[in-house]
Amino acid sequence: MTQTEAAAADTGSKRHVHLAQVRYADLDPQHHVNNVRMLTYLEDARISFLQFALGPGDDGFFGATVVARQEADYVAPLLPRTEPVRVELWVTEVRNASFHISYEILDDEKVYLRARTVLVGFDVPTQSARRLSDREREFLGRYLV
Repeated sequence: MTQTEAAAADTGSKRHVHLAQVRYADLDPQHHVNNVRMLTYLEDARISFLQFALGPGDDGFFGATVVARQEADYVAPLLPRTEPVRVELWVTEVRNASFHISYEILDDEKVYLRARTVLVGFDVPTQSARRLSDREREFLGRYLV
């Protein structure tokens, strides 16, 4: 599930919101969501964000990217639950060939994880970094905080 919400009115920016369902298979022996599964929630949100960029009937708008760096702070254990947890993401920096995304996994009561990913535009045929297009940069700018 994906939706986009307006962030704080004073910034005029947006956050992309992805709803992740906690599944039994996500739990570790301590009975909370495994740290690696938390990173998968981030990946799912990132994919839904970039697909959101495409829009209906706009195949191929956002080019290939690769993760260059990822860091995560596990703030609180995420326990089994029936309602989805929110994965909110926003863009914090856009460069010529890369961009930074920040995330929070949270609900109305608490934040479970804060993270940051650096993504680099990637040219698949040459297996090398590529510059982001003006169109990609414009899309990312709508979520820049």
